Amino acid sequence: MAWSTRQLAELAGTTTKTVRYYHEIGLLDEPERASNGYKRYGVSHLVRLLRIRRLTDLGVALADVPSVESGDEEARQILRDLDAGLAADIERRQRMRRELAAVLENRAALDMPQDFRTLADDLPETQRSLLMAYSSILTPVAMAALQEQLAGPRGDLEAEFAALDENAPDEVRQRLAERMAPDVRQQHRDHPSLADLGLSSRRETAVAESVVMHALVEYYNRAHLDVLRRVRAILFEDDTTESEWNDSQGEPVDQPLAHPDLPG
Repeated sequence: MAWSTRQLAELAGTTTKTVRYYHEIGLLDEPERASNGYKRYGVSHLVRLLRIRRLTDLGVALADVPSVESGDEEARQILRDLDAGLAADIERRQRMRRELAAVLENRAALDMPQDFRTLADDLPETQRSLLMAYSSILTPVAMAALQEQLAGPRGDLEAEFAALDENAPDEVRQRLAERMAPDVRQQHRDHPSLADLGLSSRRETAVAESVVMHALVEYYNRAHLDVLRRVRAILFEDDTTESEWNDSQGEPVDQPLAHPDLPG
């Protein structure tokens, strides 16, 4: 009793196209043909085809099937590499499940970098957006320092800055900047890398600066930016130049600005 190509494929749970392809690449021997010219497959072909399917289901590439079947050290290394890849994939999927669970529990976690999700409830949307933007440029060390910095208690000064009206008078802006400057200076001492974008960024400096500048301009009003400029002027008076601020646009144009919670 012999089987046709279609029957063999059905028994092995594959397709006639696959069987023919295995013939072409030399993984499956061609069977004898009947007098009418049709192929006649036997049990040995079925067993061979099932063995190939089992290996490919485990992730073995077709080109590696002969090597794995040899059972030598090369075969063991191929299987060890497959196992390592599966372990990494399992970890990635477990991480994805943890992230999904966090988003299901708190939708705001979707707007935060992965390791910052526990802070989602404590940060306003503007800061969450800034953190997402900054995560594209900061090193893991800098992000960890930023997370530690943000995990501290949130005071009235930060709330006052967040609520600053765009039309706040000059004296209000200057007073707020003077109150913020000591906190920013202390944060720079506690986390020196965050005070220097060149040290804290994993991107080219020009690219990192563009991300910071565009993010600040998009998420803060003119009064916020003016206060940040004043904080920077207080902290780095000798380094403040006309090129760092465009008076007509109210936008930073050269260096990242100081911020009570973010690098600057």
